[in-house]
Amino acid sequence: MARRYDSRTTIFSPEGRLYQIEYAMEAISHAGTVLGVLTKEGIVLAAEKKVTGKLLDLSSAKEGGYGGSGEKIFLLNSNVVGGVAGVTADANSLVNYARQAAQQHLFSYNEDIPVEQLAQRLCDLKQGYTQYGGLRPFGVSLLYAGYDVHYRFQLYHSDPSGNYSGWKATSIGANNGTAQSLLKQEYKDDISLEDAIALVLKVMSKTMDSTTLGSEKLEFATLTLDSEQQPKAKIYRASEIDALLKKHDLAKKDEDTEMKS
Repeated sequence: MARRYDSRTTIFSPEGRLYQIEYAMEAISHAGTVLGVLTKEGIVLAAEKKVTGKLLDLSSAKEGGYGGSGEKIFLLNSNVVGGVAGVTADANSLVNYARQAAQQHLFSYNEDIPVEQLAQRLCDLKQGYTQYGGLRPFGVSLLYAGYDVHYRFQLYHSDPSGNYSGWKATSIGANNGTAQSLLKQEYKDDISLEDAIALVLKVMSKTMDSTTLGSEKLEFATLTLDSEQQPKAKIYRASEIDALLKKHDLAKKDEDTEMKS
């Protein structure tokens, strides 16, 4: 029965379902995991990179402006960091749209865009792609980690249907069910930023498809406040991720050392 109703995004099935949106969500469930944890001191984001390989040129990621490799975690504005799971090309399009929307708000009102308003702008666009013929939904879910003076630190999640919701801790992408259950057990309302970093790394180590954690498979970011109470986004470089993993005893062991021992 589904075959008659799944070729167009705008046609409901007799059960009231839009199959193309469900298929888009299924594509996201095969993408690299993205985790977000909210604390009173800041927000922690981590993401699993799927595009890895010895011949991949990562020089721009290591020496680039803010350290992001541009696959999973992006700076959307000075007060918002985004994590994406799904079709990377679709994600790039949405990231550019979000950056443009944030800059238009800054130009018009001389203040950073409120986090929920940015999430809403993107969701309005995504919802439009589920309602008009000849378009397909964006195959991307996003986590928005942001700060504004109205509601301080906030973490939002949006999906291809145009829905968005606020979270204390959440996960998108592959193995998100396992990650969610681990976060439910470990998360506390008064968690500190350091504990949140440890929790995120612990959950990633248990949910990632690879057996070892390393900077070539992991992206990491935090959003905190600086000494002047302004939002400060930090997207970690490869060397900083390795140092962080070493600090939490999650770094991959050197193969030569393993063979000697």
